[in-house]
Amino acid sequence: MNQHKINSSFFVIVSVFFFWGFVAASNSILIPLFKEKFHLSQFQSQLVDLAFYLAYFVGALIYFILSSIGGDPLNRIGYKKGLVYGLLLSGVGSLLFIPAANQNSYPLLLIALFVIGLGFALQQIVANPFVVNFGDRKSGAHRLNLAGGVNSFGTTIGPVVLSFALFGSVVAPNPEEMGIESVKVPAFILFGLFMLCATLIWFSKLPKVSNTEIFKKDLGAFKYPQLTFGMIAIFMYVGVEVTIQSNMAALLEMPEIKGLDHRKISHFISLYWGSLMIGRWTGSLSVFNFKKNTRLLMQFLVPLVALAIVYYMNYLRGSNVSEYNYYIPFVILGCLLFVLSGDKPARTLMILASAATIMMLVGLFSNGDLALFSFISGGLFCSVMFPCIFSLAINGLGKYTNQGSALLIMMILGGALIPPFQGWIADQTDPHTSYIVTVFCFLYIAWYGFRVRNIKRVDDHQVEDHLVAGP
Repeated sequence: MNQHKINSSFFVIVSVFFFWGFVAASNSILIPLFKEKFHLSQFQSQLVDLAFYLAYFVGALIYFILSSIGGDPLNRIGYKKGLVYGLLLSGVGSLLFIPAANQNSYPLLLIALFVIGLGFALQQIVANPFVVNFGDRKSGAHRLNLAGGVNSFGTTIGPVVLSFALFGSVVAPNPEEMGIESVKVPAFILFGLFMLCATLIWFSKLPKVSNTEIFKKDLGAFKYPQLTFGMIAIFMYVGVEVTIQSNMAALLEMPEIKGLDHRKISHFISLYWGSLMIGRWTGSLSVFNFKKNTRLLMQFLVPLVALAIVYYMNYLRGSNVSEYNYYIPFVILGCLLFVLSGDKPARTLMILASAATIMMLVGLFSNGDLALFSFISGGLFCSVMFPCIFSLAINGLGKYTNQGSALLIMMILGGALIPPFQGWIADQTDPHTSYIVTVFCFLYIAWYGFRVRNIKRVDDHQVEDHLVAGP
């Protein structure tokens, strides 16, 4: 295995993680805009997430089938070309926003998001092995943690940047004076960024990556309970992470919560995604060789620094960040739970998912800021669940590891199905009551941590090599 120093090429690769987070979080700003302009029900507005996350499932499924029939297609075209093709495909999707806006077509806008998501699915398959291979494979998980932090930074600033691009300020123009054509400028900018990133990667010197394992045709991975239950856990995790913020615009409009117009919500969406950044930065401290007391100090200092970044970014755009003060106790609680969790994935899932369940119940049975910030704290507890579930699910699969990895990526489908389901419940009841969905999602994740807690990590090297960053 060749060793590669972390250089500028590494940071070019990591930039794609930023795009995944930026676009995924920005959907929460598009949802209320589309809902108003196309006169949609809450269920119909959640088709934005359905289109975007369904593409991950379809893309991973196509890759799985092609690999099973004729071997890994990326081995033939090269992982570098695969990454460039994924960026180009997402670029085409961003351009589709232009005719969709011209025709005032909601279905075409959904198709545009689907195409962007297809490109992301290919990037997801390619980028993770690249990050692992930039240097010693034993430290591959360290670099994936860095990539995850960049992903979270994208989710944090995505709603802020898109809101500013669409509305120009915290208080947007009168809704009647705006049109769907306002998405054109962000679409052009996103296309330009995709093309720039693809160009930089094309001319970058990247490590040689290949997949030597053969996908088994007998689907033997399903005989491992940690994988089958883990597939459901990934489905629930991605679903709950997405649905909390996707339905938040409707929640914030309720008088008993905030009574806010959708043009004034982006700093709350930014705080939610910032919560994932806070948690991931804190969770990544385990990769550094801090002394015990230093690490304990950092577990409280780093989250507050990350929160300060979210404060500052939203302050710059004129948001009322004083409302964030109510969230500080939630961050401190999260710090304490991270300390209690240690470095054990199953224990981490049990503690964080149980805490998240309690906070969702608090949100359901309260109003105002307590309810709002209880729901937002779901992002804090979600932050490190994906790598925990993924590593537990593929542990001990041996020759079925790649097969299991592809099956788990397919379960990002949860982000496509759970938000519309919650939207449907909101239409039948109200947005506040619909958050009961999040309780069941977190309960299952807590149960999964309990269910697999005694599975021995018989193949740590293998687990590390197949860790992936969250969507």
